[in-house]
Amino acid sequence: MSTVPIRYQSAEEDSARWSGFPFREGDIVISARSKSGTTWMQMICALLVFRTPDLPAPLGELSPWLDWLVAPRAGVFARLEAQQHRRFIKTHTPLDGIPLDPRASYVVVARHPLDMAVSLYHQGENLDRARVRQLTGRPPPATPPAPRPPLREWLLGWIDEAADPHQEMDSLPGTLHHLSDAWARRSEPNVVFVHYADLVADLEAQMRRLAGLLEMTVPEQAWPALVQAATFEQMRAGADQLLGGPGVLKSTAAFFRRGSSGAGREQLTGAEFAHYETRVAGMAPRDLLTWLHREQRGGAGGGTQLIAR
Repeated sequence: MSTVPIRYQSAEEDSARWSGFPFREGDIVISARSKSGTTWMQMICALLVFRTPDLPAPLGELSPWLDWLVAPRAGVFARLEAQQHRRFIKTHTPLDGIPLDPRASYVVVARHPLDMAVSLYHQGENLDRARVRQLTGRPPPATPPAPRPPLREWLLGWIDEAADPHQEMDSLPGTLHHLSDAWARRSEPNVVFVHYADLVADLEAQMRRLAGLLEMTVPEQAWPALVQAATFEQMRAGADQLLGGPGVLKSTAAFFRRGSSGAGREQLTGAEFAHYETRVAGMAPRDLLTWLHREQRGGAGGGTQLIAR
């Protein structure tokens, strides 16, 4: 088993919780930054594993977020140990911060960083931060936090922030580090890349291809119901049952806010978008950026392919 060369820590996450995790043959690790399609991929994996829309438990129980400090590590390990089905585990940690076990498959979900950032901004309004502090054992802030600026102003600041990708994982540098590290591993037999825009463009095709890559057999007659259950509208309608969990969201339905591409580009002028492109050019390989940004040039991913292996 690989060692963990890099430790990623924030107020709510710690990749060191992966140390000593007992993998099983067939485990699936879903790795993505916040608001990049993690929950969507958890739902897809749940549907492929159970082959029915009637899931036996909320996603957070079926697919726990292992790095999250809200839940005690021992309890998360025990819950995963008790599972008899094929396990699918959530992480927001890059692949260079978790064990890479040959028995497991690693599904990396990517989204246009500007769209991810817009969703992140809105998610910030929907988090019960007092509840999160309570669950992670942190005291309340000494002074009330300053009000956040309007979305467009915040997004421009997010583009220019010079953040440490190992501590500010949802920053632009953190997001592109996460994807760049995985991109360098994309030829490995157990690493799969999925683009959010491809899920938007042709959900059924991507679910079928993922099932093939993960060697999961689904009866043909089951596909229509499974694809319908994985749609944005259906997941939003069932948000209370799907998300469950420790109650850190003010609204479960608001968690599924838009489910499309292009929201980030809409906020920027042409010059501001060109500045964004210049900024990211030095943060990630050119071929990754071409693949990652393509929906801004040709619609919401229509006609594109999932890249895997």
